[in-house]
Amino acid sequence: MNLNFYKSLIENNKEWVQSKLDGDPEFFKKLEKGQQPPLLWIGCSDSRVPANEIIGGQPGEVFVHRNIANMVVHSDMNMLSVLDYAVNVLKIKHIIVCGHYGCGGVKAALGSKSYGLADNWIRHIRDVYRQHQDSLGTIKDESELFDRFVEFNTMEQVYNLAKTSIVQNAWERGQNLYLHGWVYGVGTGIVKDLNVNFECNSQLEEFYKLGVV
Repeated sequence: MNLNFYKSLIENNKEWVQSKLDGDPEFFKKLEKGQQPPLLWIGCSDSRVPANEIIGGQPGEVFVHRNIANMVVHSDMNMLSVLDYAVNVLKIKHIIVCGHYGCGGVKAALGSKSYGLADNWIRHIRDVYRQHQDSLGTIKDESELFDRFVEFNTMEQVYNLAKTSIVQNAWERGQNLYLHGWVYGVGTGIVKDLNVNFECNSQLEEFYKLGVV
């Protein structure tokens, strides 16, 4: 068994620790006192999309939840638990849902291939296509279709966030909470602001407004 890669991880950690201490001898002592991040990042699990690095964030500045295709699924207790803790305990101010061009989950949803257990997750992405099929169905170029589907999927997840009781309750209490949708270009490193933003219950359609408590 070749353990060189595994061993290199341990050595990389030591070098990283030293680099942080060289810049600030109290770096880890400060982190030890707790976290007060202003941002929750809901992104894709793709290894090419590192939340902190993309925005130049430091440890302690970004609370992160990641899954295949940056989905906000209302039955996903993992996502809801992260959201609840971020909003109600950490009192974060901003939530960014960040998709990325070239997303494997979105690409899988464009095809009919079965991926086993993952099919159940990909179905939620296909639901987004169904919601926007009138627009997506007119796009003939495969690459353009893929990119636009990524954008629509990210936008829908921001809407899904706004529909949750966690977010609506926060707004009802007068808590400052802002939702945003971005798409990251893996080939450029640049984020695209999709200009889909929410900051209060009044921006939701009446159908989705809850009788919050």
